[in-house]
Amino acid sequence: MKRGALPSADLNSTGRRMLDPIASTAMKERDRSNMTARAEEGNTVSVAFPLSMMITGLVGNALAMLLVYKSYRNKESARKHSFLLCIGSLALTDFIGQLLTSPIVISVYLSNRQWARVDPSGHLCPFFGLCMTMFGLCPLFIASAMAIERTLAIRTPHWYSSHMKPKATKMVLLAIWIGVLGFALMPIIGVGQYTLQWPGTWCFISTGDGEAVGNIFFASTYACLGLLSLFTTFACNLSTIVALVSRCKRRSSTANASRQWERITLETLIQLLGIMCVLFACWSPLLVIMLKMMSNHTSVEHCKPKASEQNTELQKDCNFFLTAIRLASLNQILDPWVYLLLRHILLRKFCQVANAVSNCSNDEQKQQPMIPATDVRIAEG
Repeated sequence: MKRGALPSADLNSTGRRMLDPIASTAMKERDRSNMTARAEEGNTVSVAFPLSMMITGLVGNALAMLLVYKSYRNKESARKHSFLLCIGSLALTDFIGQLLTSPIVISVYLSNRQWARVDPSGHLCPFFGLCMTMFGLCPLFIASAMAIERTLAIRTPHWYSSHMKPKATKMVLLAIWIGVLGFALMPIIGVGQYTLQWPGTWCFISTGDGEAVGNIFFASTYACLGLLSLFTTFACNLSTIVALVSRCKRRSSTANASRQWERITLETLIQLLGIMCVLFACWSPLLVIMLKMMSNHTSVEHCKPKASEQNTELQKDCNFFLTAIRLASLNQILDPWVYLLLRHILLRKFCQVANAVSNCSNDEQKQQPMIPATDVRIAEG
């Protein structure tokens, strides 16, 4: 409770919390709104920042969906349908996520960063938190599914070609969406809590209110699921890289086939390394700081406008948490470029440079058996 608030107001607020948990959470957001608005008065970040991120993200993901749609309709790309479905669903998920959350953030900035002006009813904050949770975990899980799909395609090509059908891929993607949506709805039904976060322009999972039912469980589960998906993506991509390098060393005696495998391997290595770097750079800071704040029983809800009003460590956590959530939001913009657009724009240039300095032995090529053409096609997919 704020200093100077009347006890009767606190009693009325408590009574309303008992009647409506969502509205009670929103009342706390309105109480903090004026304070946190002042925290951003000297901040150089303006409405141009979320607006430019929204436009860039929507354009990039729309372009990615268009390219996926054209490739999917191409009969020659039938062997890549599962991979294209994963990329298309990732772009669609990021597109919808930005379409639902970015306009709210822009409205808050236009309202002088006062959430209460945009959300007088108190129901927008839980919705925003739900979107942040769902469209944060879904891309991570889809990225893991894509990494698993690529590993199966490279390491078990014959099993992949006979069992990995587009119908199975659609079922997996549908299960991811439904499962993550069910998880994100937990605070709405009373397990966990979505609260206004520092500096009062967005809502997310609360990490510091231990009194809320299942709050620590929900927040820690979110962080652990995110880290698990990162680990799965990393492990599968590393396995794929090892398999590709191994096959490249056993490449064909035919010079053209050898150069083709070098090109395919380099392209795939660059793309997989880019995927891992972007995912870890964008998501690991947020997931790690969430676990740290839960272990310290603190939250960005405890942040204050002036650093002198709180200890130095908490102030650092508050600033780091804000930077981490912006990095996670940046992932929605980078996804289409890393997974699809860069593959057509930059990877071949990188491979040309790498091939120019390659010192692979031609004598070793002549001693190795021919690589099946089917393996080459799967790797290119």
